[in-house]
Amino acid sequence: MNHLLRSHAPISDAGWELLDQEARQRLAPALGARKLVDFSGPHGWEHSATNLGRTTPFESSPAHGVSALKRTVLPLIEARADFALPRGELRDADRGADDADLAELDRAAHQIAMAENIAVFHGWAGATVGIAEASTHDAGKLGDAPDAYPRAVAGAVEQLLCSGITGPYGLALGREQYRKVVETAEHGGHLLLDHLRRILDGPIVWAPGVRGAVVLSLRGGDFIFDCGQDLAIGYDSHDPELVRLYIEESFSFHVATPEAAVALES
Repeated sequence: MNHLLRSHAPISDAGWELLDQEARQRLAPALGARKLVDFSGPHGWEHSATNLGRTTPFESSPAHGVSALKRTVLPLIEARADFALPRGELRDADRGADDADLAELDRAAHQIAMAENIAVFHGWAGATVGIAEASTHDAGKLGDAPDAYPRAVAGAVEQLLCSGITGPYGLALGREQYRKVVETAEHGGHLLLDHLRRILDGPIVWAPGVRGAVVLSLRGGDFIFDCGQDLAIGYDSHDPELVRLYIEESFSFHVATPEAAVALES
């Protein structure tokens, strides 16, 4: 992690342990995409591209009788969320304070997790094609009433089965849709969450940044998240009052089987 320059920061070993622990706690619930797609890596900061196994021909050659092919790769994205912490808060944490103000770290962690979810499910212009936009299926209608969710999810599962896409299946829900699901009990007191899990035979994931919902197969090999540098905190600069830091990662995302997912619009 030399490129993160952590040794140059005016932060103690205990301080770095506190920041890393806080970042892990904030990132883990919000990284919804990673719970549903194949994760490859981390391969390190030097990993720059994902091999797609394809080529394109060159139109010309430097010598007669020689042809050439150019290998197609998917460049990795370097995503970064900056934040700053008061040096006084870090000193108090070293003294044993258990209520250090790390709100800016929490904000940056949520922002970069949400950006990752959006890149995976809806794409990042010029960088990735998301699952929902790559899907070959017409988007379904999730609707506003949570009681209608089981019909929409069951319809999406049927579409996948008709395309020969086996399960189990997972469901990524945006913040509003997830809240509706966990708050709603159906007739007879059965939780909507349990009903949806029975339809999917798989997990339901809170994924901030997702618009509506996405049903996708978890059989493997359809959606690949290729990680270079996994999420980590790095050092930028400091002055007498603030330490400026960032959370950074590098990754690419590839949809190998566009027919293995169905988007549900809210």
